[in-house]
Amino acid sequence: MTFEQVLEAARAHPDSVRVPAGWGQGRAIFGGLMAAMVFEAMRARLGHDRPVRSLAITFVAPASADTPICLEVEVLRQGTGVSTLLGRAVQQGQVVTLVQGSFGAARSSAVSVLPLPAPQMPALEESAAALPHIPGVTPEFMKNLELRWAIGGLPFSGNDSRVMGGWVRLRDMQGGVMSEAHLLALVDAWPPSVLPMLKQPAAGSTLTWTIEFVQPVRSLNAGDWCQYRVETEYAHEGYGHAAAALWSDDGALLALSRQTVTVFA
Repeated sequence: MTFEQVLEAARAHPDSVRVPAGWGQGRAIFGGLMAAMVFEAMRARLGHDRPVRSLAITFVAPASADTPICLEVEVLRQGTGVSTLLGRAVQQGQVVTLVQGSFGAARSSAVSVLPLPAPQMPALEESAAALPHIPGVTPEFMKNLELRWAIGGLPFSGNDSRVMGGWVRLRDMQGGVMSEAHLLALVDAWPPSVLPMLKQPAAGSTLTWTIEFVQPVRSLNAGDWCQYRVETEYAHEGYGHAAAALWSDDGALLALSRQTVTVFA
């Protein structure tokens, strides 16, 4: 199933959606897809009058493939300008993903600050070849996305750079407009930023994730290439803290991201 097909299944059956093993990430389902499904359920509950401004995501437990998932949404507050929602993905009675979302209407303001420009990054055609899907080595979900390294090192390459990034897109996207759900997948497709520092394979995963969207979302096709850059700000005692951003191919800021990751090495 493609990314859009999984989201459509989640929209149609939010109380019992099953994600195929092709979206696996070790023993769990790809976190970007889990966040996207919960977000879609939140959006369906709220409607489209208020765009999403930020999501705070916690991956409580691994979600298993081919096992029913129930998407639950609670409206915590519906204010005059901002709505706060809490979304849960529940599997076999256990909360596996928890998302708090802030949705806010636009308002007039005397403050307007332009984003910093996109970083200088080698062009797509000058970047490294796409990271291949290697069964048993790279996650299964990588068959559905394409990553091309342009900054920093590959996972487990012993590269001591704090910075990593390059180009990313969803595969097999036949038309459609890029939404916040797609941005969630593109940002989370990248491995934890500390993994290139390791010299041999080890497990790593996202613990908490906060993502903020630049509204209105730039009009892009769902399968367009985007630029990603992440910087490890601190890592110690098995946890890493990183800040990242996603831009369109022509340098328009799309999203800002922060993650706390666990690394078992």
